Amino acid sequence: MNERVRGVLASAMPSRRRFAPAILSGFGTAGSAVALLATSAWLIARAAEQPLVMYLSVAVVGVRAFALSRGVFRYLERLTGHDAALERLAGVRADLVRELVPLAPDGLARARRGGLLSSVVDDVEELQNLPLRVVLPLSVAALTSLAAVVFVAFVSWPAALVLLLCLAAAFAVSVAVGWAAGARAERAIAPLRADVADAVHDLLTNLDVLTAYGALDAARARVRDADRALRRAVVRRGAAQGLTSGTVSVLAGLASLFALAVAAPGVTGGTLSGPGLAVVVLLPMAVFEVFGPVPLALASWRQVHAAAERIADAVPAEIPEGLPRDEPAATGVAPVLGDGIELRDVRAHWPARSDAGLDDTGRIADVTLHVAAGERVLVTGPSGAGKTTLAHVLARFLDYGGSFTIGGVEARTLAGDDLRRTVGLVEQTPYLFDESVRQNLLFARDDATDDDLTAVLARVGLDAWVAERGGLDATVGDRGGLVSGGQAQRLALARALLHGFPVLVLDEPTAGVDPAASDALLRDLLGAVDRDRAVVVVSHIDVPAELVDRTVRLESGRVVAGAPRPLSTS
Repeated sequence: MNERVRGVLASAMPSRRRFAPAILSGFGTAGSAVALLATSAWLIARAAEQPLVMYLSVAVVGVRAFALSRGVFRYLERLTGHDAALERLAGVRADLVRELVPLAPDGLARARRGGLLSSVVDDVEELQNLPLRVVLPLSVAALTSLAAVVFVAFVSWPAALVLLLCLAAAFAVSVAVGWAAGARAERAIAPLRADVADAVHDLLTNLDVLTAYGALDAARARVRDADRALRRAVVRRGAAQGLTSGTVSVLAGLASLFALAVAAPGVTGGTLSGPGLAVVVLLPMAVFEVFGPVPLALASWRQVHAAAERIADAVPAEIPEGLPRDEPAATGVAPVLGDGIELRDVRAHWPARSDAGLDDTGRIADVTLHVAAGERVLVTGPSGAGKTTLAHVLARFLDYGGSFTIGGVEARTLAGDDLRRTVGLVEQTPYLFDESVRQNLLFARDDATDDDLTAVLARVGLDAWVAERGGLDATVGDRGGLVSGGQAQRLALARALLHGFPVLVLDEPTAGVDPAASDALLRDLLGAVDRDRAVVVVSHIDVPAELVDRTVRLESGRVVAGAPRPLSTS
């Protein structure tokens, strides 16, 4: 087990002080159950000898006390155990999201959505089973079994030895049979569940395209195949658990038979009473009832361990090369734009994939650029030239070499959240929430009034369209499925304008828009931006010259055209 997996498992376990009441309550529950059966067995056997009732009164009270205490301890065990485990689970999920945030968006761009969702939801949910279904039942079973063996030893040491051997055999069988029959299926279940999530996600998000090109049946077949494979793994796991539980039940019966065989001579020899024989013969049944969850606990351990491994794989121990590291704490204050943004000999690349290493596509090297306040610069070039890489460097989603300053302040000395209060990125495919137009805009400024929202929609040319759809309460659909590409870009720009970024970076704003309408869209977009804001337009197609102040061309990650303005001496 590597350190990363061990750390994930440790984070899922409540502190000893927090979880000790659950273990003690569980031991109280199991101890009461064993004591109840032992006391009942002694009482029935002793009553058959027809002693005075006074000799049975203590046992009668004991039976009542153990029956009541079993329920009380069970309630306390569930209450304290789940309270501690669920509290820690909330912390684990918050820690996981906190670790994912520095990787977003570029460190997660190539992650499988279904697999990542499965890790954040299902695998984290699985971690709650570590304290509840692994540590708690194993601890309770160990304590109860040890106490039962010691107790039986005072009555009949041969019977105690038989009970100890049968418990050891049951544990060995639980480990061996469970591992041989169920381990492979248990390890496969979560990845297969992620495959199902991926297949369903692809089917639902691309339903229109799949239908248009007649590929819907193939996508459905992929979902069915993934579901069939998952079902087979779940059935194999259930069969393994059933086989293990059945074997343990057989050993429970053998423990009683062997205890009878080795303890019966003591009755004829006068060293063991009849009620004592009843106790040592029947007590293994109660002990094995407590031991019953052990095979399931071992199976749960394998599942929890596999979940921890997947979480460790989803969140690398270190931030990958190419992403910002060791950022200072956010201050909540936007850096002053001053004389603009300035890049000197900047180089950057996309983060390495664990399975493919660094990718040369999209790298930039020795890029020098100055954008003054109010200036509009077009960055153009062929696909793979590094345009989007440059846009993500400006938004501080990617790390960089060289110098990148805002108002004379080096960007790496600023928190990314602070920098993005000045530099706003409108992405090529803007994300729209499955909410109303109002909520998609309030995301940028939650104190905006309806008049503010209507005004900004008018600036981007969407006021009439929104009015036709019923106003600000009109929905945009899942990921903007009810709006066109141009409308999505206008909504994204309206959101950016509402936020009030001094610098706007528009990454391929006409992507997915009819070429005949792209110029008109660009005119509307740039016309909506105040002249005192700097704008960097990233586009692989030409833009009318009158819309921008100058053009910079990138090829193979380097500036090949468009002389940069003289660099400041600051």
